[in-house]
Amino acid sequence: MSQRNSKAAKTAARERLRVERERQAKRDKVKRQVIVAFSIVAVLAIAGGISYAVVQGNKPGYWEAAKDDKLVKPANTTGTDGTTVVVGKSTAKKTLQMYEDPRCPICAQFEQTVGATVDKGIEDGDYKVQYIGATFLDNSLSGEGSKNALSALGAALNVSPDAFLQYKTALYSTKYHPEETDDKFKNDSYLIEVANTVSALKNNTKFQTAVKDGTYDKWALEMSAKFDDSGVQGTPTLKMDGKTLTGSDGQNAPMTVADFTTAIDAALKA
Repeated sequence: MSQRNSKAAKTAARERLRVERERQAKRDKVKRQVIVAFSIVAVLAIAGGISYAVVQGNKPGYWEAAKDDKLVKPANTTGTDGTTVVVGKSTAKKTLQMYEDPRCPICAQFEQTVGATVDKGIEDGDYKVQYIGATFLDNSLSGEGSKNALSALGAALNVSPDAFLQYKTALYSTKYHPEETDDKFKNDSYLIEVANTVSALKNNTKFQTAVKDGTYDKWALEMSAKFDDSGVQGTPTLKMDGKTLTGSDGQNAPMTVADFTTAIDAALKA
């Protein structure tokens, strides 16, 4: 009998096989433990990620949080929340109320066509203008440009009523007013770029700081709430003595100089 087939050789072979099986069993056990450990870590990571996402999703947005900011009223305003903005000569007997949303394309069209005529009426003392700013387009189109531009208008009003009017004109101009779907007014840098076309605001560090810091963000929200409470359904809307001024169609705001002149003359005589 060969040594290979001897009883001792077979016993030794069985022992080596047993040892090898034990080693393999240990390796398999360690492997399973590693897999379980990684699985637990992955689950925790996913759970943590979900929790983080939930927390982030439940965190208030910037403008939602701005509701709790301290209210800073721009100069040249009155009323409890500084949301009464009246521009013009105190001797003017009547007040024209103007409801506008900064992102509104029809407001831009109105300002580009009729704005200079409106401003001349203010300058001549035919009437004062009370401005009521809206931001509903941020909700319907998504974005924050209306609120941000309204806040910047507050910063301009803090400089002077003339700066406010000129800045409003610039924002609605053909050169600077974006398409309503382009939320360009959300960018402070763009609002400052437009402001630099207004002499009183050009390189005005106080104005620029107010825009960048959002000094009048809370005020913009208060002004927007005033519009929401007014019952007005769209912009631009013009009112005098509680009556809505319309163009020749009898429904919409007067969008030509001729229609505006006819409407305002009738309102002033009423």
